[in-house]
Formats: sequence, C-alpha cells, structure tokens
Amino acid sequence: MTITITTAPCCWGVDDVANPNLPDWRLVLEEAAAAGYGGLELGPYGYMPLDAGTLPAELRKRGLYVVAGTIFDNLVDPAGRDSLERQARRICAVITALPKPPVAPGQRFPAPYLTVMDWGHEARDYAAGHSDRAVRLDDGAWQGMVANIRAIARIARDHGVRAVIHPHAGGHIEFADEIARICADVPADEAGLCLDTGHTAYAGMDPIATLDRYWDRLDYIHFKDINAAKFADVMTRRIRFFDACAEGVMCPIGDGSIDYPAIRALLDRRGYAGFITVEQERDPRNAGGSLADVLKSRRYLETVGFARAKEETR
Repeated sequence: MTITITTAPCCWGVDDVANPNLPDWRLVLEEAAAAGYGGLELGPYGYMPLDAGTLPAELRKRGLYVVAGTIFDNLVDPAGRDSLERQARRICAVITALPKPPVAPGQRFPAPYLTVMDWGHEARDYAAGHSDRAVRLDDGAWQGMVANIRAIARIARDHGVRAVIHPHAGGHIEFADEIARICADVPADEAGLCLDTGHTAYAGMDPIATLDRYWDRLDYIHFKDINAAKFADVMTRRIRFFDACAEGVMCPIGDGSIDYPAIRALLDRRGYAGFITVEQERDPRNAGGSLADVLKSRRYLETVGFARAKEETR
C-alpha cells in the first residue's frame, strides 16, 4: 500500500489553543485510535504536551504516531519571527523523537512533516472564500511573510523535517493567485505544499485540478468535505471561517460535494505515495460527535479505494 490515512485534532474542534472548550488531548488520541487511525497530527502549538516523556508514552499506549506538527499563526508580522522560530525548533525536536510513521515506496519525504499555515487576520478571516473581497498583502508585507516561512523551513530542514506550506481559508495564502505566488517565492528545495481539498474548494478552486497543477510541489494532502447547502448559505453572509465551521459547513467525507472517487483516480494516475489526513473543523463544544464523524469518513474512504489506515502501515 502506498497511501496511509491519518486524522487531526481539528476534527475535535482543536484549532485555537486559547479556546476554553477544547477537549482533553488524551480523548483525541483515544478516539483517533478507536476510529481505526494509525496516526494523527500534533495539532496547534501548545495543545499536546511537548515534554520528552508524556506524549510518547500516550502514543505508544494506543499504537499511534504523529504524522505532522503544525505552525498555525500569524506569518506576516515581522515582530513574530522569534516566536515562529521558537515554535519550529520545539515542534521539530519533539516530533522527531516520537514513534516513527511508516514510509511508503515512492514517498517523496518521510514523515513527520511541519505544516505551516498563516492565520490571525480579522479582515481576511471575514473574507474567507471570497477572492474578490479579500485584500492582498502589499509587496513588502508579502516578502516579510516569505522570509518568515523560509526561516521556519530552514529550521525544519536542520531537524530532518520537511516543511509544507498549507493554504488555509482566512489566511494570506488562500486563493489561486496566492498559491501560485508562494510557490514561486519559496523554492521547492526549501518547502513543499500540503494542499487541502476542502480549503481549495472553499476558496473557489477545483480541488482535483489544483492537486494536479501543483503535483510537483505536493508532499502531503489533507482531505475534508463541504456541505453544499451550508456553504451556499455562509457565502451570502459576513462570517468568519471557523464560525462557518461551527455551523457545520465541513461535514464527514462522503456526505459533501467533493468528488472523492475522482480524487482517488487522480492519485492513482499520478502515483501518490505517503499520507493523507482527514479533517473536519467544528466547534469544540460539538466534539461529542467527532468519533462518529471521523469513523464515518474513514469508512467512506474505504469504499472508494483507500484501505484501512492501520492495514496500510504494515
């Protein structure tokens, strides 16, 4: 098997570590394992413990590994460089000391990865999904963001970790022109891409065409699905991206509008090898439904040709 399906804490509503309603990280590990996933992402910085003993023991207890760490922060503010670099060093030191994810034949870079996402800008958050109303960075601010990303990527590389830039709804790398520009400005030998089917669709792009276009930069993939009726509704309103998620715009894979049989066909034709992470952002106060949803997503993916996650790691 060349593709392994994993999951992420955002399926339990874990995106903002300052949110007082987040579920306990041990519950996320327990339910990810119960749903049949062999691995998951670390989640936002500060959610899971980063000491040397606690997390490795809890992962081993459940037969899990971490497929990626995450920097989900303001990548634009030049004053944030020290914090971003500190996060990169700490995350990479931890994820490289954890139980190792499997490596598939043909996989470009071994996991774990460091996913790098821009977030934390109110005006862009309210413009998520609306390319026509989203204000772009001026050249100076853009180059400052590029410098921050390249600094993070160099730190990751020094730890033996592949940094992957993740276009994200509500950030300054979201729309087609911004993805093209970041790929032009950050060399492929410094960082790859982690494209997300849900974020590309939310931003008005065709997920299949986008995966295909950026195949040479694509090191890692996120899967999610979009409830078409809710999406049509939130696009008529001024609403933050995560508030739209709290209303259920993201749904279990197979229940939404994204064509996963066609995506599977593309991955087969292109020969993708490595990891795909299932995500479904939600309000953490609704995390009581997370186990059922991540299980439903995994079972649906089995029906369109993706084998069981733990079977694929043997």
